[in-house]
Amino acid sequence: MHEPITDYDKVVRNCSCSYCGNNCDDITYLIKDNNIVGVRHACRLGASKIINDNDQRLLNPMVRNSEGILEETSWDYALELTAQLLHDSIRPVLYGWGETSVEAIKKGCQIAQATGSVIDNQSTICHGATIQAFQKVGHPVTTLGEVKNRADVIIYIGTNPMDDHPRHLTRYTTFPEGFFRPNGRDDRTLITIDPKYTNTAKVSDEWIQFNPNEDYSLINALRVILSGGELNTNEIAGVDKDTLYKLVETMKNTENGVIFFGLGLTQTLTKQRSVDILIQLVEDLNRYSKWSMLPMRGFFNVNGFNIAMTSETGYPYGVDFARGYPRYMIGETTTIDLLNRREPDFFLAVAADPGIQFPGYSLKHLASIPTVQIDTHWGPYTELSDIVLPSTRVGVETAGTGYRMDSIPIYMKKVIDKPENCHSDEWILTQLYNRIINLKEAG
Repeated sequence: MHEPITDYDKVVRNCSCSYCGNNCDDITYLIKDNNIVGVRHACRLGASKIINDNDQRLLNPMVRNSEGILEETSWDYALELTAQLLHDSIRPVLYGWGETSVEAIKKGCQIAQATGSVIDNQSTICHGATIQAFQKVGHPVTTLGEVKNRADVIIYIGTNPMDDHPRHLTRYTTFPEGFFRPNGRDDRTLITIDPKYTNTAKVSDEWIQFNPNEDYSLINALRVILSGGELNTNEIAGVDKDTLYKLVETMKNTENGVIFFGLGLTQTLTKQRSVDILIQLVEDLNRYSKWSMLPMRGFFNVNGFNIAMTSETGYPYGVDFARGYPRYMIGETTTIDLLNRREPDFFLAVAADPGIQFPGYSLKHLASIPTVQIDTHWGPYTELSDIVLPSTRVGVETAGTGYRMDSIPIYMKKVIDKPENCHSDEWILTQLYNRIINLKEAG
């Protein structure tokens, strides 16, 4: 066991974690000399991100010189150069936004409108299919607070929160004592439906394994059984029909059930169609009992981008201002499609690393156009960037708003001072916007 941390001079409670879509807001920071030396209540992944680790930290603005080497420079020069490149570009893309504040996102939206840019976020490569399904079919939504207090059956489909959202089960769904579930785990049934035997499956009451890419068939079979139909085969998607009938009976007889789903559902061959039919299954179940569903969103504010952009423009992601007004068309105004067609002539990544997230063919085009990074730490995209603007960590060095995976806004307060030569995303984007407006007014 680790020795308890005793060498600290300040304790700050009720802080918000900026790791994943759980947005846990019960974190305690232990601070020594303006550094976070310990974290209480956070999961292992959140704690590793929160503790002030300057390894690979970006601390000064940099511009790539004629020899291809990043050199430190002044903020004025880096901002002026970025603003000029963005102002002069014809097809700029502003990407990322999943790990920054809503306040910064709204400033980014203003820049996109002023420059005719496409503004897009990580949804374009993860839960975009979910958003499309919600637009088409609807969203039987709930909140994590309702899940904690009411749910007696929890189902995870195509997601592994024990590894990706470690406190999801312990804080919100399975283990906590709720108002109507005072015995916590003993009052709940946990079911994992996944091709793999994940760590979530290991702690579940039941693991239902199905064949990869056959999730649509599986969910459709559940709808058939629920409607009173008979299956004319002994198995569907690798699951025997007795298991399916038993699952339907469990779902029909629950008091309050919730389905959580992840990229294991949205990134299969049927994409948004799998989410479509899952929504329809939930609607069918509501004829018998109370059911709802939530996507397992990844970054702490990836959902906040979708909410903010919908509020500002009417569209959730992949918003194109090239014609002076917002447009949105999947496959046309989404980042990977734009890069694959070699359209962008400028690329700005804010609080994201395309070097990790994008396929190689898309990255080849980024290597041929002006690229700018606004982020806190060095990463693969830094090696592609012509200009690097060092930012601060929301919920640690900067205050801001983030939206939890269930669309509940969480205020994330500042806890320690930022590094001397770093600035918040909102400050950087405000400076860029002011410079771009000056260039436009100068003609």
